[in-house]
Amino acid sequence: MKEKIEIHQFRNLSTQEQFNIIVKTYSQDLYWVIRPIVKTHENADDVLQNTLIKIYRYLPKFRFESKLYSWMYRIAVNESLSYLKKYIRHDTENINDLLVEKLKSDDFYSGDAMMLVLEKAVLSLPEKQQEIFRLKYFSKMTFSEISDLLGTSIGGLKASYHIAVKKIKEKISN
Repeated sequence: MKEKIEIHQFRNLSTQEQFNIIVKTYSQDLYWVIRPIVKTHENADDVLQNTLIKIYRYLPKFRFESKLYSWMYRIAVNESLSYLKKYIRHDTENINDLLVEKLKSDDFYSGDAMMLVLEKAVLSLPEKQQEIFRLKYFSKMTFSEISDLLGTSIGGLKASYHIAVKKIKEKISN
């Protein structure tokens, strides 16, 4: 994803001004990073709020050595995963079923039965493969953009994506 903020101008603003720009510019993008991970609108709103609080708290320490969006993306993903860990507590066996059931009951979810099957298949993947698959398939990012975002080689991303697709196809066809 291309930076939406001119960093050289952004650096000279106060933390509050920086944060206001981030909220206005990136809240929706961050929501759509979080939503596929935590599944429901309600959960995504909670995690987005936690993400924005963490961004505000650590914004003064951001050194502009990486892209701003990449930094915020990592915070959003980490907050989402932390939320899931709290949510599932120790019941990891049924988490996929719980998330799919919660998704079905979400008033904001508009997917059909096949989409729920796909969601459940994606949830069965290892965390990193889920992330790569979601960015490529759902967010329609290029491998180059994903590579910039995750700091991973394009070749490694392509391999992970194709393995994920193969596993999803196997899961869906069973």
